Amino acid sequence: MLGRKALTDVLTHWRNASRLAEDNVAKQAFQFPNSGIGLALSVACTSWDEQSSSVRSFRMNGWPGVRKSSAGQASACRRESVMSQRGVVQIVNAHRQQEGGGFVVRRPFPSASLRYADPFVLLDEMGPVEYGPGQAIGAPDHPHRGFETVTYVLEGESEHEDSAGHRGKIGPGDVQWMTAGRGIVHSEMPSQELQRSGGRMHGFQIWVNLPARDKMIAPRYQEIPRTRIPLAMTSDCLAIVHVIAGEALGAHAVIETRTPISYLHWTFSPGASVQLPLPREHAAYVYVFDGAVRVDNRDLHSGQLAVLGEGDSVQFEASQRAQVLSLSGVPLREPFVQYGPFVMNTEREIQQAFEDYQAGRLGEIRR
Repeated sequence: MLGRKALTDVLTHWRNASRLAEDNVAKQAFQFPNSGIGLALSVACTSWDEQSSSVRSFRMNGWPGVRKSSAGQASACRRESVMSQRGVVQIVNAHRQQEGGGFVVRRPFPSASLRYADPFVLLDEMGPVEYGPGQAIGAPDHPHRGFETVTYVLEGESEHEDSAGHRGKIGPGDVQWMTAGRGIVHSEMPSQELQRSGGRMHGFQIWVNLPARDKMIAPRYQEIPRTRIPLAMTSDCLAIVHVIAGEALGAHAVIETRTPISYLHWTFSPGASVQLPLPREHAAYVYVFDGAVRVDNRDLHSGQLAVLGEGDSVQFEASQRAQVLSLSGVPLREPFVQYGPFVMNTEREIQQAFEDYQAGRLGEIRR
């Protein structure tokens, strides 16, 4: 059996917040403390049968299959790999700015250093922030057209509603994937409970561009609860990944994407070493939001994004605990014009989006 030494920091974090069932299976639903690691994964690591010679998966009290790859870790440490590793061609420091009703985000792009990370339009880290009672703020009614918004919550709760009649709430570990298409009016606010009582909020929103052929499709929602987000880990349990889009360590996302992308949330413990295969045709980016990791012999610290060069893999090395988003996707290589919440191919299309919004053709949220 694996010893617990490698997981000491994770288990310590959870000791006061969680309880174990008599059979050592987590009773609670998946949660995202600052460690970003669910207790179930700690249980999986300490109870895994190391005699297994292949990838195995299992379910725990309605949790998604937690996938563990012994072969994946071996390849991560194999120096004779024939895969060509991607180098770091640019490092961008995220800046802070206000958005929506006045909440502060940490944003690596768009910025003066990186205007467009094709096919990704925007990456915002929301928080972490601690709100007092009555202080929580969000993004009231606003329009979108021509792209997709992806909201991923680590801590707190967000309620959303739109002009198409959709309403819902997402909490820790949940993902909302909204395809704005031809246009929608949308609202994202902290939950009523969070607004009333206060609490901690932390999450991400990315914007994924749509190809010209899809910019005027009907709006669509995919709301994926944490119980359906695939999880995977290396055989030594030093690297754990939440597969929001794409695949990693043998786990495949359940979300459908119109633009081929990968969206992965990694949590590394000290000593982690992972080689992640990436399609050669993808553009790739790595954003560190906790701790530090090494990529291509370059140290990346919290709040830094690396633009990767060509190749078919990226190597992660961690000497401390760290959390990372890795994004990759097939570049659209189409004309790109953005103005506020509209992302189109020409200035005339942007003008038309404003005219349609002002004329009420994007609808309104009925309350």
